[in-house]
Amino acid sequence: MKPTLDHPGDQVLPPTKLAHVVLRTNNFAAMRDYYKVFLGAHPAFEKDNLCFLRYDDEYHRIGLLGIPQIGAKNPATSGLEQISFTYKTVMELALAYLQRQKHGIEPYWCVNHGPTTSMYYKDPDGNNLETQVDNMDDEGARAFMESEAFQTNPFGVDFKMEDLIARLRAGESEDSIKKMPESGPRGMDSVPL
Repeated sequence: MKPTLDHPGDQVLPPTKLAHVVLRTNNFAAMRDYYKVFLGAHPAFEKDNLCFLRYDDEYHRIGLLGIPQIGAKNPATSGLEQISFTYKTVMELALAYLQRQKHGIEPYWCVNHGPTTSMYYKDPDGNNLETQVDNMDDEGARAFMESEAFQTNPFGVDFKMEDLIARLRAGESEDSIKKMPESGPRGMDSVPL
């Protein structure tokens, strides 16, 4: 039965998309400048200690709220683990990597998770940012996450970005590059945080 206002049902209607993320910081200028470069973003609004950045058709994707009197982020407590940004192709992921590198922004972890090929960065406050390309369609990713391979290694296989770029330059297909190499078990203790 289709939900109505008189009989809404028990399951919550999911949103159509994630609109934006707002981060509070005591390091406003560094965070603002970092996200402008990291995302190739420009301000939709910027004043004093408030900035809304956009990089696509949404009026803003990242908001930054500067609160000088708050303490620094404590990575030893609960909170947001990461924000992830998707690219359409491996080539786009590699180009963005090289462009960020020119600004001194380097990933701390490059990994093929199976469903995605991903790179992880830290912003000036220590928040984790993932850039990724989907290796599979949604159905393939769901099936992979139910597989024995994922049960054995839910984290993936590390790679060096220079090797991935060399494979692209050599003309290897993106489908081949996206394929996760076989691996053995991998636990949380092997994941850089």
